[in-house]
Amino acid sequence: MFPLLFGAGLVVLNLVSSARSQKTEPLSGSGDQPLFRGADRYDFAIVIPPGGTECFWQFAHQTGYFYFSYEVQRTLGMSHDRHVAATAHTPQGFLIDTTKNVRGQINFSTQETGFYQLCLKNQQNHFGSVQVYLNFGVFYEGPEMDHKEKNERKQLNDTLDAIEKSTRKLQNNIFHMWRYYNFARMRKMADFFLLQSNYNYVNWWSTAQSLVIILSGILQLYFLKRLFNIPTTTDTKKPRC
Repeated sequence: MFPLLFGAGLVVLNLVSSARSQKTEPLSGSGDQPLFRGADRYDFAIVIPPGGTECFWQFAHQTGYFYFSYEVQRTLGMSHDRHVAATAHTPQGFLIDTTKNVRGQINFSTQETGFYQLCLKNQQNHFGSVQVYLNFGVFYEGPEMDHKEKNERKQLNDTLDAIEKSTRKLQNNIFHMWRYYNFARMRKMADFFLLQSNYNYVNWWSTAQSLVIILSGILQLYFLKRLFNIPTTTDTKKPRC
């Protein structure tokens, strides 16, 4: 009985410690299979609860270039403060950079191989959640781009080398175009949610003003009508002068 309770306690402790963390890749492989390190770039949106923190891990090789950008698209709840705090840490846990704004970027060169930690904190809002769009990853220029295949490469002639160099340059240009496209997507979604919020605000405010105008008109008619009411007269009840 005691071993079962001990094992259940370990499972609950593990779940509690990792409840607010999300990793893009596993930390260890299994058996003869190689370690799966995930993709080199990600872009998605998350909702951070009031006062909450969300963390992600991205694997990167040494001498790479890491980029991380975010934008708060909208707020949910009573608070309307769109500022969040973003931090980036090395695989050893050292702080690289931090930013506290509605939108921001953290770019740096990777000096060591490992999992880099990215965290977003919704500390300003204690009564409202925020939806944040993320775009982060790592890319390599020159020979480091083909780090996984460097052991399988053979000597190429000058013509193939020139083709390879042009292809790599084209790939880098397409990658940077994709990054600018993501920036435009972030701004577009933020503007869309802002327009939607303004639209709902105008509709609700117009409806409330229309109800107030109709109610005031009904009350005015009621009181005006009472001014012209002529009381009925009888032998015992006559109007006084």
